[in-house]
Order: sequence, then structure tokens, then C-alpha cells
Amino acid sequence: MKILQRNLLQRISTNFFIKSRKTRAYSTRKVRDVGQPTASTHPQLMKEDEITPGITSHEYLSRRKRLLELLPPNSIAIISAASVKMMTDVVPYTFRQDADYLYITGCLQPGGIAVLSHDRGLCMFMPESSTHDALWQGEIAGVDAALSTFKADESYPISMVEKILPGLIKSSSQLFHNVKTATSIYTGLEAFQKAAYNSKVKDSSCITHEARWIKSPAEVKLMRDAAAIGCQALLKTMLYSTIFPDEGMLAAKVEYECKTRGAQRMAFNPVVGGGPNGGVIHYSRNDQKIEDKDLVLMDIGCELHGYVSDLTRTWPPSGNFSPVHEELYNLILETNKECVKLCKPGASIQEIHNYSADKLQRGFKDIGILKNDKLQSYHLLNPTNIGHYLGMDVHDCSAISCNRPLKPGVVITIEPGVYIPCSFECPERYRGIGIRIEDEILITESGYEVLTGSLPKEAKQIESLLDKFGSRVEGEAYNTLSAVCN
Repeated sequence: MKILQRNLLQRISTNFFIKSRKTRAYSTRKVRDVGQPTASTHPQLMKEDEITPGITSHEYLSRRKRLLELLPPNSIAIISAASVKMMTDVVPYTFRQDADYLYITGCLQPGGIAVLSHDRGLCMFMPESSTHDALWQGEIAGVDAALSTFKADESYPISMVEKILPGLIKSSSQLFHNVKTATSIYTGLEAFQKAAYNSKVKDSSCITHEARWIKSPAEVKLMRDAAAIGCQALLKTMLYSTIFPDEGMLAAKVEYECKTRGAQRMAFNPVVGGGPNGGVIHYSRNDQKIEDKDLVLMDIGCELHGYVSDLTRTWPPSGNFSPVHEELYNLILETNKECVKLCKPGASIQEIHNYSADKLQRGFKDIGILKNDKLQSYHLLNPTNIGHYLGMDVHDCSAISCNRPLKPGVVITIEPGVYIPCSFECPERYRGIGIRIEDEILITESGYEVLTGSLPKEAKQIESLLDKFGSRVEGEAYNTLSAVCN
């Protein structure tokens, strides 16, 4: 079997090389590289008027107009790009752009500073690339790209910050800036420090999160696509778990499935908690085998062109829920479904959370896990909120209160769960169980749309799925490999 698989892989490589050579042999077209995909360099990803995949230049201009409407008169906003974080002295972590900077500019690269003002529109200060930088890191966007690709009103080299920005700061009555990405390039300026001393400096998230809270149709499409990728990847991983009940292998599988479907990265390190590990809410080690008859809780999300998904399912890799597991699972599932139905314009995350906490507290008491009505005891079993906003970040628009009435275009999660420590004082059969069911919900004019609705969550559906398809996963994988060669 191994020899045959190796031969198949060799044939795949050979066929790919031949096809690649044929497509490139007669290409003489030269396109300009600005350090990130454009319609010219990546026509498979982008249309002609898009700055980033799925988002047009017109939408970026509309975003800036909206931000200026939110920005008080005679004020400026300074938004820096995210910084490069180093793993070692010369090895960087994978770069991810700050959501606010990306939302305003469309630039996916580090080193820039964006300044938004009523008088001058968007001014971008761009990094200057050397031959050495281009050799080691590739081309980067500069002043020309800021004007032609990102449609900035003005652009200057980053070295001009000291000459231009102090004047803008001094002439403004208020200054908003992104505290998370603040850099000494501008915070070290005397004009900035004087404005801060005089209490004129504020966090820009109160403006940018307001603008980002309601998603446009283009953003909703990207979020639907990111959710679909997450659902397909997690479904494949659920089937895979029947053969390989191992946390690390399931984490690798779901990441592979997301990326082969077009995701650029995972939205966060997958949570793959088998048995008692499922009770650790942000479990990240993923290094344990999943024992027979244990549940596995998987919380995963992927990022597609700047927008993320976030979903959770809990299931038995063995193929069958035990009576104890099913009893608890159905309580969580019922809470999930009832909370989803509460999602509509005018409701709030806090109201939905209060409903879920009351229902689960009563349910845990009826089952016999809780002995009293004290919230403190309930919070030991579920210290989390029912959900959060979702968008360019996993916990999106954190400056927006959970008490804010929801509006069409807002995306939230609904994720009831229970996390019972092994030491919790309750009947032993319930100890060490972790269950969460998480869906993504788009608020619509008439109510809601479940973006993750394609992924099964009924206990009987999951058991039937694992029983019918789980044992065929290995054979299907081999057949797929064979088909690629033909």
C-alpha cells in the first residue's frame, strides 16, 4: 500500500510540473508586484476594481467617508499597521494585519501609518524598501502603491512623518489613535505628547468599531464563505476522528481542510479537547489521545481575506453518545436553538445571555449537577458569555456594548456550553465533561440567518453521520488520491 501511494504522489508531482510548464511557456506578460494580491497578479482571486478580494475601491472610499462622519470636526485619526512580531532574532511570526488599518486602507503589509482628517482625507505614510529588504522579504507597497492601489488622497515616505504629522496634530482639537498598534514613530513626537498631556488623545476604537459593526453585503458574502469553509473542514474532521481519535491529528486535519478550501490561516489555534480537556475553555495543547467513549470538543475558525469564522461542535469519535453525555448534550443543544430564535433586530447579546444562563442553571439543577440557585455555583460550570460579535476579528468590535440592540448586518455567535471540572462536587458520572455548541448568526431585517447551519448538531444526526461515513473515510481519501492522477 505505501509503495503504491508513493507512486501515486510521484505521478501527481510530474503531472503538476508538466501542466505548470505548459501554462508558463509562452507567457511574456509583466505585472507590477505591490507586495500583496491585485487583480493583475491574482486574477483568480480578484476582480478589476477590488483592492482586497471581494471588497472594491468604492467600498473602501465609502468606509473612509463613514469614518469621517463619525470623526468630530477638526479632529484627526492615526491608525498604524500591525507590527511584525519575531519568533527569534531573525525569524518572524506569520504577519496578520490590524483590522482597523486593513478596514481603512486595504493594505495587508506592515510598516505603514494612515492618517484620516476632514481637510486632507486619507494620508498614508509608507515604508521605504531597500534592495536588501526586497531580496529577503519580497516587494512591498510604497508611496506610488498607496495612491494607485489603495486610492489614498496623499502619500509620503514614512521618513516624512516628523515633518508633516506635527502640523496636523497641532491644528486639530482632538486626536484619535489605535492604542493597540501605536508606534513611537508618532507617539514620540513632541506634538503628540503635548496633545496627550492636554487630554486631547483618545482611543480610535470608539469610531472604527462603530463603523465596522454592521457588515456590508460584500462583507457578509466573505463571512458566509468563511463559515462554509469552516463547516466543511469541521465535518471532514468529525469523520476523520472515527479513525484517528487524537487531538493533534484532528487539529492538523481541520487546518489542512480549511487551507485547501482557500482560507489564508486559522482564525485562532484550534481547540481540540478530548474528555476532560473539553472543559478547558481555551485549551490549546492538543497533545492527547482521545479515549474510547469520551467526547471531543472542537472550537475552530478560519480567516478568508480578512474575515473570520468561529464555530464549535462536540461529538463522540466512537460514534455513539453515552446516556449521560446525551442528557447534557441535549440541554446545551436546546439552549442553543432557543437562543438562536431570540436573535433579531432590537434584541441584545446581553438579553440572550441572561435567557441562556437562566435556562442552563435550571437545567443543571434538574439534572442534579447543581445543588442550589447561586449564580456563583453556575459560573463554575459556565463562566462564558452566550456569544460575541464576529467579523474581521474573532471577538470583533469590542468597543460596542453587549447591551446594544442588534441591527441587520451584525454577525454574532451563539455558544452555550458546560465545563464540569473533575473536582466539581456533583454525581461522579458528570465530572470531567465539556460540551459546547457554537453557531454564527447574521441578524437580518426579518430575524436571523444561521451561517453555520450546514453543520449537523442534532445528536442523532451526528451518530448517523459517523456510523454511515466514518468507516469509509480512509478508503475515500485513497480514491481521491488516485483520481488526481487520472
